[in-house]
Amino acid sequence: MNKQKMFQQATNIEEQIGKLLKEVGSLRESIVELLEENKNLTIENQHLRLQLERLNQATSLLEENEKEAKHEEKQKVAVGEGYDNLARLYQEGFHICNLHFGSLRKEGDCLFCLSFLNK
Repeated sequence: MNKQKMFQQATNIEEQIGKLLKEVGSLRESIVELLEENKNLTIENQHLRLQLERLNQATSLLEENEKEAKHEEKQKVAVGEGYDNLARLYQEGFHICNLHFGSLRKEGDCLFCLSFLNK
């Protein structure tokens, strides 16, 4: 083989190796960027999952509170209706106390009925 040709071949190989080194360096930089982005996205994902979990817990608590409020409201309505009915019976002249329930009041107000109404 000719010395000039061998020198040219060595130069070509050296240039190819230089190009490959540049490509490997560029590839390494791209990999580093991707790894950093992946790490940032992983951290952001964890934060979003925590926020979602907190939001779900808050929503559950709100739903439970709403159910309890509705239940309490129903109980208040039921208690209010019963109280109104007893007050109406008392105004009509009947006893509502446990001693004389349902009997007619003959002598004005009954202290037992009044104390029951004031509870």
